[in-house]
Amino acid sequence: MNGLRLLPALMMVLAVTACESSLDTSAGPETSIRPPAAPVAVAALTVGQSEESRALSLFYARLEQRLVAQGLLRQDGGAGTPFSAADLARNFERIALFSEYTQMGGRYVAQQSRAQLRRWEKPVRIELHFGASVPDAVKEADRRRIEAYVRRLRRAAGHPIDVVASNGNFHVFVASIDEQRKLGPQIMAAEPGLSRQTVRDITSLNRNTYCAVYASSSSDQPNAYVSAIALVRSEHPNLFRQSCYQEEIVQGLGLANDNPQVRPSIFNDDEEFALLTRHDELLLKILYDRRLRVGMTAEEARPIVQRIAAQLVGSDPV
Repeated sequence: MNGLRLLPALMMVLAVTACESSLDTSAGPETSIRPPAAPVAVAALTVGQSEESRALSLFYARLEQRLVAQGLLRQDGGAGTPFSAADLARNFERIALFSEYTQMGGRYVAQQSRAQLRRWEKPVRIELHFGASVPDAVKEADRRRIEAYVRRLRRAAGHPIDVVASNGNFHVFVASIDEQRKLGPQIMAAEPGLSRQTVRDITSLNRNTYCAVYASSSSDQPNAYVSAIALVRSEHPNLFRQSCYQEEIVQGLGLANDNPQVRPSIFNDDEEFALLTRHDELLLKILYDRRLRVGMTAEEARPIVQRIAAQLVGSDPV
């Protein structure tokens, strides 16, 4: 999604993506889903967790269990779900050359719109910010998983992407609902140029938005990302949390849209796949192919993308 923010003598453009529930979650966290017969693995948070946060933990745990029982949240990389070079090229256009959100009246609304090709031209330095609600053991386990995932993304993209301890330009905040509402100063410290409205948007996302990322670019290169802010809820059980990390990080690299026709992929809201698929990895490889340039339209990129997809997949579906 494109929007505007102001920095000293510099105007920035935002692209926003979010993983939102496509399920009916209109009732309160305590009553939306009946307690299952089997125990659920609730996220291990601190003893200072509020009742609202505890209710969210149980809600997300029950939801994850229900989805897994339905055969969703797959972790197999898309095995048994073939796609052709034509599928890959068409899906690249749907994901990389459309935006999920549009700015209206200073606010971001879910509405598909055409976009130019967006990606990072500078090295990506991912910095993790865990709230006090996250136990040390979970922090360490998540950090190791994210580091392994980032190595996979770096190989696929052929672009410098690393997890760093400080001075990051892609900030991932892992926070409870209580901590989320107080994140404003930390977000502003990490990214001083964000508008107050954008900070309010991040700190007030409701429980139906599982996670989100806001990527920014400068006015002189409006399609070259220079920073990003992601939010992941610490109330999520393990698989939901890993799914959020994987989707928001790769969307913050430039695969910014979701589309229900794209498969096998995490880039839709049907919850079929929890983790990045081989198809999605190839989308990232295409995005960072140097034959493509930031700012390309779908019409300009299409013949090049089709050639790259044919080289990656060949004549037979994979």
